Amino acid sequence: MFTGIITDQGRVSVREDRGDTRFVIETRYQVEDIALGASIACSGCCLTVIETGRTPQGQGWFAVEASGETLSKTTLDGWSVGSHLNLERALRLGDELGGHFVLGHVDGVADIVDRQRDGDSWRFSFRPPANLMKYIAPKGSVVLDGVSLTINEVGEDSFGVNIIPHTFSETGFGRAKPGDRVNLEVDALARYVARLLGQEG
Repeated sequence: MFTGIITDQGRVSVREDRGDTRFVIETRYQVEDIALGASIACSGCCLTVIETGRTPQGQGWFAVEASGETLSKTTLDGWSVGSHLNLERALRLGDELGGHFVLGHVDGVADIVDRQRDGDSWRFSFRPPANLMKYIAPKGSVVLDGVSLTINEVGEDSFGVNIIPHTFSETGFGRAKPGDRVNLEVDALARYVARLLGQEG
């Protein structure tokens, strides 16, 4: 379980494609405090830590593996050495819930279709897969690349969010541009309601 509040921006330093794909991710986290088997949301995708360490220069890192299924349903297949990732460690009992309950289960991949200045903030527009539009509602919650955001407006096939300066500078949205793809997790409550109404699919 996560909150959608990003606590570090990591960087892929190694990618190894074999049976599964292994990523080594540099981080500012105290890797000595990360247990093997711990969950870390990497740009919204919950991944299991299989190894940790430090480089000879003292840079902390952790390693994860992703299956072919995960690569095909998320943006992970496009990660390469140098890719920047939004990171969040799993919620612990007693932690402040500053965003909303996030599972780290990516529902689909959305395309950034527009980015415009809006005062001191930035307005982004996204086009999600058509089957996920029914879970998108004005003033509802959504997770994009692991970031908990409030939906501003909803169109026929797209929706918009406002990115405040802090979020813009502390997450990957400062580098994001139209044409980029992001991992999308819809609000779990919206999915449960749809299931109760017989509209999930």
